Amino acid sequence: MNNFLNFTVGIPLGFLMYFCYLMTKNYGVAIIVFTLLTKIILYPLNIMVQKNSIKMVKIQPELNNITAQFPDNPDRASEEQLKLYKRENYHPLAGLIPMMIQIPLVLGVMQVIYNPLQHLLRLPGGVITAFSSHTMELLGLTEAGSSIQVKAINLLQHSEFVESFRSLNVPGVDLDAVIQTIQGFDMTFFGIDLSAVPSLSNWNILLVVPLIAGASSLLLCICQNHVNVLQKEQGFLGRWGMAVFLVLFSLYFAMIVPAGVGLYWTASNLFAILAMYLVNWMYKPKDYINYDALEKSKEALAESKELAKKLQLSREDKIRAKTYYKAFCKDEQKEVIFYAEKSGFYKYFKNVIEYILEHSDIKIHYVTSDPKDAIFNKIHPQIIPYFIDDNRLIPMFMKVDSEIMVMTTPDLNTYHLKRSYVKKDVEYIYMFHGLLSTNMVVNKGAYDHFDTIFCVGQHQIDEIRETEKMYQLPEKNLVHCGYGLFDDMLADYQKISRSEKDHKEILIAPSWQEDNILESCINEMAAQLASSDCHVTIRPHPEFIKRFPAKMNRVISELGNGKYANVDIETDFSSNKTVFDADLLITDWSGIAYEFSYVTKKPALFINTKMKVLNEDYIHYEHQPLDITLRDKIGISLEKDEIYKLNEAIKRLLGSESVHYEKQIQNLVDTYVFHIGESGEIGGQYIIDKIMEKRQKHTY
Repeated sequence: MNNFLNFTVGIPLGFLMYFCYLMTKNYGVAIIVFTLLTKIILYPLNIMVQKNSIKMVKIQPELNNITAQFPDNPDRASEEQLKLYKRENYHPLAGLIPMMIQIPLVLGVMQVIYNPLQHLLRLPGGVITAFSSHTMELLGLTEAGSSIQVKAINLLQHSEFVESFRSLNVPGVDLDAVIQTIQGFDMTFFGIDLSAVPSLSNWNILLVVPLIAGASSLLLCICQNHVNVLQKEQGFLGRWGMAVFLVLFSLYFAMIVPAGVGLYWTASNLFAILAMYLVNWMYKPKDYINYDALEKSKEALAESKELAKKLQLSREDKIRAKTYYKAFCKDEQKEVIFYAEKSGFYKYFKNVIEYILEHSDIKIHYVTSDPKDAIFNKIHPQIIPYFIDDNRLIPMFMKVDSEIMVMTTPDLNTYHLKRSYVKKDVEYIYMFHGLLSTNMVVNKGAYDHFDTIFCVGQHQIDEIRETEKMYQLPEKNLVHCGYGLFDDMLADYQKISRSEKDHKEILIAPSWQEDNILESCINEMAAQLASSDCHVTIRPHPEFIKRFPAKMNRVISELGNGKYANVDIETDFSSNKTVFDADLLITDWSGIAYEFSYVTKKPALFINTKMKVLNEDYIHYEHQPLDITLRDKIGISLEKDEIYKLNEAIKRLLGSESVHYEKQIQNLVDTYVFHIGESGEIGGQYIIDKIMEKRQKHTY
């Protein structure tokens, strides 16, 4: 191993050290100059690392926001982070490069110090071999060891051993000249023998070297914590924990290697400090990093962590999950499974499930990831509910043995939720929880692994068929189903008795995605609307309230408590009354605009915040997603810097143009929604027919 290290790193670095020694004629100074030259040679690497570190902190707000946005979906968060790294050309491992280079440098220096006859005195190989063998004989050694050349030099510093070396037979070599050269080679520096290894059993000046090495490491860590763009963002334990480790490591390392290596280590630390300040002067982090955005993202991340703690299951719920999982695995052969991510998702299945219950004896095995799901309050002999926690959800999906599984969760077989490993012919049915397009606000390939999709309208069928053609996918079974939630909202709205109101009602219902109305422009909007004769209700997205309580509290403190007489904040989502009573809805990219307009035939006003795009390939489709094209058909869009036009736009939408929008929205409903009022029957009957076919097949 020593020979390998000596050949690969010792010889190249030996040439550089020899050059330094020729210039200085002092062993210790040569080590310091050698260290300086290596730092100069590697300085471009420092620049690269600095740029990469700045890039890391620059994108940290986005990374924090991604983590905050998906606290319960680490797979999705990791994918979004990788996309961000790729977009910014950031290399997470680049910071390790200096450390990886430092290792061979230290090993090379050790080889140079352990082999001075070869690297610094440049003696012939025959002489080195002869002197090393003779040293072993004189010292009674059976193995040469790494320091045999240093020991030979030490022996030749004593006159009693000189004659024995002079008597060696090395053809063609003037041994007197060689010995004289070796005797003139001084390996001390300020009285310290740099070839010797410090020892606690021998208290002498050598012990200064580990102490200086440890002190230089401490100074380097202090400077890094103060200057280094990444270190400054570490927590207390991250910064000072690493400092303690490096100081202790330096003390220990400098105690087990020759003092020359300890000198190199010390010089390397001191020159690293100079390089760090120089590179920070050349590339100032504050010129590239938005530290205000970084602090805001840290708040969001802290909120996310608090949310994660709140989402942790109680001991009782963990026991429930274990019990339900055992029941799921032991229950009889299942025909239909519905999976819901949370309690509110039952509304998307409601019509289909109720039709199945009314028209068949099929049992509904309803799996939910929410221990408080309302399904547990719905007592029906054909509904068998299960609470399966995240730890058991993956194996549960692998063990699915039903004929059909119905989900509103996309990305099947892409992330953690896989198709069954037990039963290969399970029919997976996807049900949409939105009225719009399939190719922009979900991940690429989100529906690729489903067998059947209950489609809301022809636009979804056209987009899915185009996707299959673009990526050469097998055709899925696309059912002209419709949208159950829309059917229910429409039926509820038609039951409401309406009378003339003293003022117009405006509902602000934003999404919870990044840059939504509540985060970006709610104060400006409220100030504008305060001067109108309309009553305004701000209804945040439930996920915004749950995930960002500090932001929500800020909105309440700034706009609540009667600051504006005509502006209220509503956080009760148990009823759609506010939605139905509104004359106009204002949102950003929330799908509620289309549910509102399709049901009430009233217009919506959109604020163009940052668009939500999860699939960049949407631009390659023949038609634009409805999320974009319908905005200006059911209402008006304003940019954030056009908030001053808000009242004017509202007057247009609520004035003479309202009749125009009513007719146009009705045409959109007729065009883009299948079988209004019949989606439950169509979806339910499809499942019943499939199960009957399976039963008949099993009978014969």
